[in-house]
Amino acid sequence: MAAAFQMLRSNDLIWSRMIHEYLLGQREPLSDLMAWNADTTRLPYRMHSEYLRSLFLHNDLFEGRYHVDGRSITLNDIRVPIFAVGTVRDHVAPWRSVYKITLLTGTDVTFLLTSGGHNAGIVSEPGHPHRSYQFSTRLADEPYIDPDTWQATMPAQEGSWWPTWQAWLAKRSSGLVAPPPLGAPQCGYPQLADAPGTYILQS
Repeated sequence: MAAAFQMLRSNDLIWSRMIHEYLLGQREPLSDLMAWNADTTRLPYRMHSEYLRSLFLHNDLFEGRYHVDGRSITLNDIRVPIFAVGTVRDHVAPWRSVYKITLLTGTDVTFLLTSGGHNAGIVSEPGHPHRSYQFSTRLADEPYIDPDTWQATMPAQEGSWWPTWQAWLAKRSSGLVAPPPLGAPQCGYPQLADAPGTYILQS
């Protein structure tokens, strides 16, 4: 999955890195975000293949060809409110493509556009410098606004977008819910250790 995303911007994410690190021997210092991004998780074959081919390459969900439990589903089947996030410099999901969610559903959509790219725009904790965002909610019966007009007219707000997301979630939540206990003894998987686990102590 990570390699597929890197190929979308191969000049920056593959070849320039190869030139600097392999040919010139100039390794960039590892930032916290780069370390997080390098900590990839392997996916089951079917999940990986279905995501890349059905959703990414063939766009089956948009086209109404994606099947769940034997029937096709579409974005228009969604009836719950949506909070969609785009980032200004996203190379995987360009923000104008993400904005199309306001066209494809019959529900209320809150669209938020934040500064940064595919990773840095999302991992944008409160207190992070040089962050800003724009957002608005389009109700299901309101007229459509094209993305460029939307960007030009929505006021920019300084700071992280996370508090806005938290407030949106809190407004639609029923209150605090205790998380499930760690481990799953009912399935034969007892808790082995407290989080984050003993594997981090291994060298």
